Amino acid sequence: MPRMTGGKLLADTVRGYGVTHVFFMPYIAPRALMEMENLGIKRVQTHGEKSAAYMADAYARVKRAPGLCMAQSVGAVNLAAGLQDAWLSCSPVVAITGREHQQHQLRHAYQEVDHHAPFSAVTKYSAYVSKPAELSQHLRQAFRSATSGTPGPTHLDLQAIDGGAVVNVEADLTVEVDSQFATIPPFRPTADDETISAALELLGDAKRPVIVAGGGVTASDARSELIALAERLSIPVATALNAKAMFPADHPLAVGVPGSYSRACANQIVCEADLLFYIGSHTGGQLTNNYSIPPPGVRVIQLDINPAEIGRNYALTLGLQGDVRNTLRKMLASATAAPARTAWIEHVQARVRDWWDGVGAHYQSDAVPMRPERLCKDLSERLPADAILVSDTGHSGIWTGAMLDLRHPDQSYIRCSGSLGWGLPAAMGAKCAAPERPVLCFTGDGGIWYHIAELETAVRCGINTVTVVNNNHSLNQERDGVETIYGGTTTGSDELWLFEDADFAAIAESFGCLGMTVTEPGEIAAALERAFAADRPVVIDVKTDVEGIAPLAWTPG
Repeated sequence: MPRMTGGKLLADTVRGYGVTHVFFMPYIAPRALMEMENLGIKRVQTHGEKSAAYMADAYARVKRAPGLCMAQSVGAVNLAAGLQDAWLSCSPVVAITGREHQQHQLRHAYQEVDHHAPFSAVTKYSAYVSKPAELSQHLRQAFRSATSGTPGPTHLDLQAIDGGAVVNVEADLTVEVDSQFATIPPFRPTADDETISAALELLGDAKRPVIVAGGGVTASDARSELIALAERLSIPVATALNAKAMFPADHPLAVGVPGSYSRACANQIVCEADLLFYIGSHTGGQLTNNYSIPPPGVRVIQLDINPAEIGRNYALTLGLQGDVRNTLRKMLASATAAPARTAWIEHVQARVRDWWDGVGAHYQSDAVPMRPERLCKDLSERLPADAILVSDTGHSGIWTGAMLDLRHPDQSYIRCSGSLGWGLPAAMGAKCAAPERPVLCFTGDGGIWYHIAELETAVRCGINTVTVVNNNHSLNQERDGVETIYGGTTTGSDELWLFEDADFAAIAESFGCLGMTVTEPGEIAAALERAFAADRPVVIDVKTDVEGIAPLAWTPG
């Protein structure tokens, strides 16, 4: 075996898995960071551990490959908190932290808390590494676990607060890389012929079937197969937020996004179906609006690569275990064209038209301050054909999920799965994964405040994203709930959701970004054109109507 430091082993190994960027908060593994620099791996030093995790999360989702983030011992729990979104979005992030020496554990060591519990909640695999000889084994398992089955985060805890006991020491070490686990999915099993035949028979006999596509379609890169199967079998398609880009918005079979952050027509159509085919979906609480859409008792077919997910939330009529892309290809190979289902398709299309008619006044509005629906219209029309749209949560997720259409097949969409403020750093991670593509972050003023310091990181590291701030100087999604508690509008209730109107364009300029302010709908097109042509990060502060509150999800009854 050659002699090398653990830092050299770490750097060579992550490069072997195709990692091009590492997102970190110091002081962690500086010897490994030096070796990464020598290998051409870009080091992005952030202003917070959560930001580092968010960047690695979006990087992994866009690249469909492992992302890497790191933090020292005192920041480890912050990094674990940042992994919540990667966990919820099934994103293959490898997190590395330092920890106090074993002899200092349980002795009130300075700045040290137990790392096991926080990371066990948000990782598939978490291991303690005490010396360089253990590093290769655990690194390979971290990448293997992160990418296999349902992808998810993994974690290595290196001895010494900066991991120095592992990365600084020289030993007889060998770099070992299992290249099969450098992308997702590493394996593509297919459902068996008998089960596929049974599924096709059920789908062929159904009068009102609906496909619900989940994030597994995105992870499996199965967009074309999904479209082909829907067309062959004449089945409408609803898409989870994590699969929003997997079916054309203008397709005659497109239903939209159901669940909590949804279109009413999508929820109505899902509830009217006599058979639902969930493809690569966890059937989780957001997609089903807390398991009410569809109501329990509906007939369900579910396809997932992870058998533990099949039938978790809805009783099964039939389950298929396999990779989405390859299983859909196998279904297509034996599927015959289904009956036209003319009445059902026409009913679905009428539902979609009625929904558009209902939102048209705000969608087309020229009012000032702007309606957020109108902002979504202009973004739908102006996003570059290969853009990556990165959405924050809350109202940002509702507006982009329900109102913003992706109109080109090479556009992508990733969204926050839980933590407000994810959008800005996530957009930076997405840009690192695909530097040749334009990246637009859609967030609100409530969201951008969380990690606004990362604008400095974007300028310093040359990560040129475009951030659109839906600035209604509030957390107006909270207004109705707060005022219900207070019994109306009061000074006390206002304090819980209203902000002062900030000038985000000026703040962005102070960091070295290009900042612009938009107050009228007619200004959006020129602002976007200038933004995507800029050679630095851009923030567009769009002043929107504080009354622009998304409607609650449609539910049965």
